[in-house]
Amino acid sequence: MKLTFTGCTDPGLIRSNNQDAYYIDPEGRFFIVADGMGGHAGGEQASRIATQEIQTYLSANWQCSQSTQELLEKSLWAANKAIIQDQQSHPQRADMGTTIVVVIFRSQSGHQEKPLCAHVGDSRLYRWRESTLEQITEDHTWIARAIKLGDISAEEARLHPYRHVLSRCLGREDLDLVDIQNLDVKIGDRLLLCSDGLTEELMEQQIKNRIDGSPALEKAAEALVEAAKEEGGHDNITVVLVSVEENS
Repeated sequence: MKLTFTGCTDPGLIRSNNQDAYYIDPEGRFFIVADGMGGHAGGEQASRIATQEIQTYLSANWQCSQSTQELLEKSLWAANKAIIQDQQSHPQRADMGTTIVVVIFRSQSGHQEKPLCAHVGDSRLYRWRESTLEQITEDHTWIARAIKLGDISAEEARLHPYRHVLSRCLGREDLDLVDIQNLDVKIGDRLLLCSDGLTEELMEQQIKNRIDGSPALEKAAEALVEAAKEEGGHDNITVVLVSVEENS
């Protein structure tokens, strides 16, 4: 199994700054998307700190003996701590935070483990397989919980005034849980990590159509961003695509 990958980010058509951040490990070991919040400087800083801390922690500890789940979980706690420390040093950024979604591919003792995904907030992971798109992560939002409980329909949720209210994000002292799950992947799959600037503008069918229609990963990523902008581009848009392929 080999991976090919690409990523892109765009401020969209309304906002003058970009509070999203992403990181792609050059060796294809891990992929990160973050969506910051907390004002112009705060959001940018929070997403930047998160991606940098996770990248640094994973790279520095990649060869350690701890399990991949433990490694991944500790990297997110390190990011949460770093954001809180920055808040304490800069009171003007005290309310900043960020969502995060991370996918990691790791081998230990020559054995390729199942990839893992960790996430906090409403940045998402999707899996595209044989022209079917499936949302893998579950949003940590008030609205997602209301849908799950049957209090509101998915259609009603798209325009609900509380749809952006997060129940969890990095940068909070009371963060007590990071969701980590095994990923089922096979040759031919594509993984999509994205901020809500994409999913707020595009329905899943529209996302699927752009991936279906673009065999080249770079073209698919660009098509997704442009489609979100065509629908209004009200928020920053970030897309990372990972293709699972046969070894050549």
